[in-house]
Amino acid sequence: MIELRRASLDDVEWLVELYGGADVDPFLGPHRPRDLVAISEEVDRSQRDPDRHGVFVIERGGARAGALAFHCTSEPNRIAHLEGLAVHPRFRGGRIADEAARRLQRLLLLELDYHRLELACYGFNERAIAHAERVGYVREGVKRKAYLRHGEWQDAVLFALLREDLEG
Repeated sequence: MIELRRASLDDVEWLVELYGGADVDPFLGPHRPRDLVAISEEVDRSQRDPDRHGVFVIERGGARAGALAFHCTSEPNRIAHLEGLAVHPRFRGGRIADEAARRLQRLLLLELDYHRLELACYGFNERAIAHAERVGYVREGVKRKAYLRHGEWQDAVLFALLREDLEG
């Protein structure tokens, strides 16, 4: 069983460490905040504007186990983009990312009244693609060679989840 809570400024150093890990960083998008100042600003924005931005800490047994985030990309169309899912190495394998993702889906779609959730994974990130499919996201397509990452062009696999997908 996990807990999902909004990140506080007390979590910032831990988030910097998590996102900067050698087994996490290569899978994050280039715009994902990784340094102390940028993550502090993101956490502050999450606190000030909780309906449009969110940084969440996943806890298991009272310990920080991972994180995930969202931001509103279209207020009139009620679309949120999910990002920054990372699980600390010592908590991997227990499907806590799946449970956390499902909780965030319910929060965004049922409580905050979003209509559509979107996410993108690098084409080489097989774990993230499998996770998205396991938790109900529908693959919508591939943006071919969309992102320059570590000197190579990478595909992005696009996923979405609608409120009716969750309710159905």
